[in-house]
Amino acid sequence: MNVNQIACAMFALLALAPIALASADQDVPAATDADASAEKPSSTPTGLRTLFRDLGGDMKHLPSVDSAIVASIGGGLAIGLHPLDDDVNRKLADTGSFFKAGDIAGNTLTLMGASMTAYGLGRAFGDSKIAHVGLDLLRAQIVTEGLVESLKYTVERPRPDGSSGYSFPSGHAAVTFATATVLDRHHSWRISLPAYAFATYVATSRLHDNVHNLSDVAFGAALGTVVGRTVTRHGASNFALVPEPLRGGIALMFVRSHEDHEEHEEHENTKTASIAEGRR
Repeated sequence: MNVNQIACAMFALLALAPIALASADQDVPAATDADASAEKPSSTPTGLRTLFRDLGGDMKHLPSVDSAIVASIGGGLAIGLHPLDDDVNRKLADTGSFFKAGDIAGNTLTLMGASMTAYGLGRAFGDSKIAHVGLDLLRAQIVTEGLVESLKYTVERPRPDGSSGYSFPSGHAAVTFATATVLDRHHSWRISLPAYAFATYVATSRLHDNVHNLSDVAFGAALGTVVGRTVTRHGASNFALVPEPLRGGIALMFVRSHEDHEEHEEHENTKTASIAEGRR
């Protein structure tokens, strides 16, 4: 196997996140006029009870067309990259200590600690947006970890280094891509691009450490993307495939619209309050 083939495998992994995010549009309810007498909520609920309440909703909404498409992309990549598993790990083993930090940086406990810190700071300083992001991150990380552990004990694929029989899928790849997806859905590319770069770094570090195969990492990244999109189903990034006429043919372009999820939630809460007011 030559360097070009390894590079292609790595670029396939790097491309997984944007491909998955562009896989399906999410319907956004049309705006309606709210009754002037309806009381508007001042902020999004960010209490801990919201975390436990929404976890059930996350599990309920996991089965969807959007999830099936992203999971299929991940499964297809895992199958397609499987023949490269051994060669890629051997090549990355010679890259020095650059990837050593990935084990700790991408650990679930590390990421959950960062999410809890964001939530705590948001609550302490009265910033509901930061607290909301922290809660969404925690939800994504909890759900992802639950799915990963279930699959590990179901599949029981041996690790490349023989240290255990729970290689598939990569938990580090899954939880970091779930984190990156949540940040992408809350923020602009200025935040999401570094987040996906970090997730790709962590995923690649698992190959360098020879504790996962490339196929483990590919499906783990897809699984994390599925959970991140499910947790942030309240709004955010939407993609559409738009035809553009050209001389002698057409071009197909992915167009992204980034909705402020806070405004969308306020609209939904206002609409609900308006309906309730009309029924009195």
